[in-house]
Amino acid sequence: MKDKLLITSSPQFHNGDSTVSVMWSVSLALLPATVWGFVMFGLSSVWVVLVSVVFSMLGEWVLNKVYGKSSLWDGSAFLTGLLIGLNMPPDLPLFVPIGASLFAILIVKGAFGGLGNNWMNPALAGRVFVFFSWTKHMTIWEVPMTDGVTGATPLGAVKSGLLGYGGNADGPLSLLNEVSEKSVTYLDLFIGKIGGSIGEISALLLLIGAIFLIVKKIIKWEIFVPYLAVFSIFVWIFDGTRFGTGFFSGDVLFHLFTGGLILGVFFMATDMVTSPITSKGMIVYGIGCGVLTFLFRIYGANPEGVSLAIIVMNIVVPLINRYTKPAPFGYPKKGEINGVE
Repeated sequence: MKDKLLITSSPQFHNGDSTVSVMWSVSLALLPATVWGFVMFGLSSVWVVLVSVVFSMLGEWVLNKVYGKSSLWDGSAFLTGLLIGLNMPPDLPLFVPIGASLFAILIVKGAFGGLGNNWMNPALAGRVFVFFSWTKHMTIWEVPMTDGVTGATPLGAVKSGLLGYGGNADGPLSLLNEVSEKSVTYLDLFIGKIGGSIGEISALLLLIGAIFLIVKKIIKWEIFVPYLAVFSIFVWIFDGTRFGTGFFSGDVLFHLFTGGLILGVFFMATDMVTSPITSKGMIVYGIGCGVLTFLFRIYGANPEGVSLAIIVMNIVVPLINRYTKPAPFGYPKKGEINGVE
């Protein structure tokens, strides 16, 4: 008997990836930056991350009971909790990460039907929720390798310095050094010898994790390349005007190595559930994230901007998908009649 041709719905090919492998691979990629955060900030940072993970998984357990599922160990809740912990200041009351984790899992993820149905990144939503709920706790930063000594993040110091400093700084790094009365180098920023959230301080270790995900084809260039490119171009063109050096003199390296940009670009903007499904849509999404991050960070009241930028673009992802989806095979493209323009 001849072999029968079986016609099934797409996709007909599978690359072997699964939700479990993707989620745990991303968590593994974050391990170097996580460990570095623990080394820099000590035991308090360990508790923040641990509590975030535990209560995210507790929230997932509740969802499993409600929906009758068994997804506790698929890695999604663990990754959400890990990202929440890494986006937290290292020394804050533990009810803050608890609130962020439960909000992320039970409200953002659970209320819409669980994994695959949430319309914004749960970890970012949890962070923004506690930022506006407990702003005081979310804006107190510990200086690395100290015992309870607090200070501003590099972005925070620059933002504050521009408002009240009358020195002769010609850029954000020189302003940071004058305001903080320290000698901070680009290498310090790149390695992570600076204040900030637990998992965002080392651009080097985050990039190593990102390379791992790129090699495994878990994240795609269509999002992170436009994001970084557009953000960098806008910083280069306009940021120098804040320091009196004019256009096309912005300090791109400073902005790439500080704040949550690298963490957000590679590990949250690329979330498969809340980013577009088409290549063209991903590029549009990445460009939007870059523009909004620049506007929020440079001209907004908050010195960061990454979380809000990604969340705003998460909201418009359905619209992006609608206008960038390709015509089905055999159907005329937009503007064509019977295949002819």
